[in-house]
Amino acid sequence: MALTLYFHPLSSFCMKVLIALYENGTPFTPHIVDLMDETAAANLKKMWPIGKFPVLRDDARNETIPETSIIIEYLDQHYPGTTRFIPADSALALQTRLQDRFYDLYVQLPMQQIVGDRLRPADKKDPLGVAQAKDRLTNVYEMIERDMASRTWAVGDQFSMADCAAAPALFYGNKVMPLENYKNTAAYLERLMQRPSYARALREAEPYFKFFPEE
Repeated sequence: MALTLYFHPLSSFCMKVLIALYENGTPFTPHIVDLMDETAAANLKKMWPIGKFPVLRDDARNETIPETSIIIEYLDQHYPGTTRFIPADSALALQTRLQDRFYDLYVQLPMQQIVGDRLRPADKKDPLGVAQAKDRLTNVYEMIERDMASRTWAVGDQFSMADCAAAPALFYGNKVMPLENYKNTAAYLERLMQRPSYARALREAEPYFKFFPEE
């Protein structure tokens, strides 16, 4: 196959790209990367010196594409399918990119800060940082709650790149700060989890959920 995805099933950012690939049934070779393995980590850095996954390799076009949003836009441009991740309408496209960044920066990152703190030794905890991250999540949950009172997907009625970002962000966000008081947001997450593309990514991640740090 021309496309190879270097990723790990447990990673929220990797799930974001998997959703896009599965959504359109795009053929690709999955290559799981264990960053704890020095050789695997070194090989990833040869492709993308930042050393973070996911990374998409397209041998047919001799292209190496890092960063989730760029990968999805690349797929939309060069391997389009029934679901278009960036709307043709320029105003909707701008809103899609905004929502994509919103979920990456304001849900994913504070969620990961909380998860990262759980992995720290007891004497290295950062209670202030965790409190700030939870405050950020509270603020963004309230914003999402208002938006999802009148929307099916992140940008209206059509599934898009923004929903690829929202699905893993809210799934893991719900684990660190439950959505029980945000019924519209919880219902949106349920729709995302029922989407076949994300349901598949979740099934593939299940064997690794035991590594997710609980409170």
